[in-house]
Amino acid sequence: MDYTKLAEEFLEKMYRVNRHRSHKQINESMQGELFVLQYIALHEGDVLPSEISNKMGISSARVAATLNSLEKKGLITRRIDTSDRRRILVELTLNGKEEAEKHFQMILKNVAEMLSALGERDAKEYVRIIGRLSEITSKYHE
Repeated sequence: MDYTKLAEEFLEKMYRVNRHRSHKQINESMQGELFVLQYIALHEGDVLPSEISNKMGISSARVAATLNSLEKKGLITRRIDTSDRRRILVELTLNGKEEAEKHFQMILKNVAEMLSALGERDAKEYVRIIGRLSEITSKYHE
């Protein structure tokens, strides 16, 4: 099998998929402020900026800028850890929790609509393949 030719076809099709608005919303939720909100929301408690930096694979300065923006918008708070004053703990405000939930529901709706359009068999197969790709790529990053 010519995997290079198949890769070219894959990239072309992914480019077309990525141009659509709903897919752009999903991609945006996996980066920047929206990703940080979702990450903190999923951890249901305090998060260290270094955890966010490691998970996103970005510099601590970039995380600090994102946290500054979220704090100005009233979506997060930062406080010093009383048990280790060198650590800063980040948590969502009530507004931050509401925004994270609203955004999650919007993304969930978009993904459910796309999967529904695929049909049950193809949707399950797509999710299986994405899971397999996730396993393979995580091995490359270890």
